[in-house]
Amino acid sequence: MSYYNSTTTSANATPRPGSYHDEDDNISQAPRQNPFATPYGTTPDGSRNHSRAGSSTALQTQDQRWFHSRRVKKGTVDRPWMNKKDPKEKWVTIIPVAGILIGLIVSGVLIWDGLRSVVNHKYCQVLDEDFSAGLNSAVWTMESEVGGFGNGEFEQTTTTGENAFVENGELVIKPTLQDAADVEKDGFVINLIKDKGSLCSSTHWTDCVAVNNVTNGSSIPPVKSGRINTKKGATIKFGRVEVTAQLPEGDWLWPAIWMLPVKDTYGPWPRSGEIDIVESRGNNHTYQQGGNNIVSSTLHWGPNEANDGWFRNNVKREALHTTYSKAYHTFGIEWSEKYIFSYIDTRLLQVMYVNFDKPFFQKGQFPLSDSNGTRLQDPWSFTGNDATPFDQDFYLILNVAVGGTNGWFKDGKSGKPWVDGSPSARRDFWNARNMWQSTWTKPEMRIKRVQMWQESGFNGCAA
Repeated sequence: MSYYNSTTTSANATPRPGSYHDEDDNISQAPRQNPFATPYGTTPDGSRNHSRAGSSTALQTQDQRWFHSRRVKKGTVDRPWMNKKDPKEKWVTIIPVAGILIGLIVSGVLIWDGLRSVVNHKYCQVLDEDFSAGLNSAVWTMESEVGGFGNGEFEQTTTTGENAFVENGELVIKPTLQDAADVEKDGFVINLIKDKGSLCSSTHWTDCVAVNNVTNGSSIPPVKSGRINTKKGATIKFGRVEVTAQLPEGDWLWPAIWMLPVKDTYGPWPRSGEIDIVESRGNNHTYQQGGNNIVSSTLHWGPNEANDGWFRNNVKREALHTTYSKAYHTFGIEWSEKYIFSYIDTRLLQVMYVNFDKPFFQKGQFPLSDSNGTRLQDPWSFTGNDATPFDQDFYLILNVAVGGTNGWFKDGKSGKPWVDGSPSARRDFWNARNMWQSTWTKPEMRIKRVQMWQESGFNGCAA
């Protein structure tokens, strides 16, 4: 028999399982199941009847089991605690509320006591200068010196109007460079005593005369700047001072708003005191000691120059996300017979605060003797006043210094181009001008307004 004949089937043959069915074949379908019914093939005892699981008949005859809710019906559970309230339960509310009320009362008393203890002094206004009418010569004095003002500064202060002048209703103090030919000429002399039209502010000839000497490296001040004070027209003994100003921008600039005593009642500096309202540096924020993003306030006092207690109350304040050369700020002090503090923009933002709660000789913790073995004398205790030496008339000074050899700019920091102890410090600074001159993008300090108030009860003020 051939392979073909053996594989041929009759059309009426019964199809094998899994083979194609004609569309006319009638096959009964299992009824649709209830999704909540017990799965087919599962008996009440948990066993599975495998013989029935695969048949359509089993699907039709399977017992249906519907979902049965076990939710507790309302009213079927007793809640006896709802029938009668515990009388102690009210304290759960009373105690916290009473605590809150007591806390508010105590806070109110503390605030009231704090406000009551704040001294609100009365003042007489001594000066309100907005420079709208120019520079009032009855109040302001321009200083002219070349000696460095005790700090080895590199500027000559002028009175010609080149470095301190009024512009657009603002006082401008702006450093400028000396003429290069004068700085580099050996033997060139600046003599403020003899020069026509100049008047030296100091009585010491070293502050009035400077000379170039190539041999020893000394130099005239390589920079000119301005320094102006109110000694002639506005002084206070206790009171307030506010100066609204924008600080300069440029390497090695040293802006300052500060005060000195009218008379050296207790002796030469620092015996008679110094009040630094604000000082800063024109370098940018990368300068290691802090640039124009930081200002500081302090008091200077001590029995001699070698023993100055300034570091015991020196405080710095950093600008937030900006610098003090980007905008105007009000720098002020409040000074009374009991305390002195400096602030920026508002009295709430204090920088330095010093209580006059004990004698300054004790506050300074000075040694018994100086380096030479000379016993240090207390120059202030004889007054019996804890505010001494800050109990005298002081006047205001505004200036922009440049460089210096007193340590304000520390040696070896951030590319400082001179060394404080070198006799050629000024000349070294000048020779490095290609490094710092380009940073003087805004070297001037601009002052919008100056106000001074005398506290009532002193200097004839009876507010």
